[in-house]
Amino acid sequence: MLRLALAAALVFVSGGAGAFGQVIEFESGGLKYQTLTKNGLTIMFAHLPSQVREYSIIQVAVSNGSNAPWVVRPEDFRFELPNGTVIRAVPALQVINELIRHASGDDVIKLVTTYELGLYGINRIHSTSGYEKRRQSALAVVSSARLKAAAAASAIALVETRLAPGESTDGAVFYPTAGRPIGESRLKVYTAGTVFEFEASTPQWASK
Repeated sequence: MLRLALAAALVFVSGGAGAFGQVIEFESGGLKYQTLTKNGLTIMFAHLPSQVREYSIIQVAVSNGSNAPWVVRPEDFRFELPNGTVIRAVPALQVINELIRHASGDDVIKLVTTYELGLYGINRIHSTSGYEKRRQSALAVVSSARLKAAAAASAIALVETRLAPGESTDGAVFYPTAGRPIGESRLKVYTAGTVFEFEASTPQWASK
């Protein structure tokens, strides 16, 4: 489960004072994840090996182990390139509307399959307010097969979420890269009153 995976990372990090705030790397479901805990908030991410409508995509999971509520937004996640260029995430509503209106059937199937393989590869993630809950809510209000597929895909997008202590969420964050991999970069996440930093070079499969 998501909570177990992130809790394990938190225990590892808190094993010594010098290790606090240290990025941990691991692989699961064919994806390479990085995780970091600060101010009680644990963030985990991995690049997804698929692009939809020229967006590069990362999978994100966030767990609040602090005593205070924190708000997480896709716009909090920014890639910074060595030349100073900043690639900002597209707001969730814009991504959802585009997926519903314009994504092809192949795009939808590819995105959903890729995301779920990564999601369930980590001891079958169960967020308190993540993709599964959003997908079930979306499917409950549509009838046609085409709209069901679009609704499932749109449920993947990470949305602004207020996490109370003990709560967790997951979702995909989309970046407009014109179909090109992000490449050498740093992922910076501005949330929980601090900045989370990850070395975020795109895996080799993305350039094949």
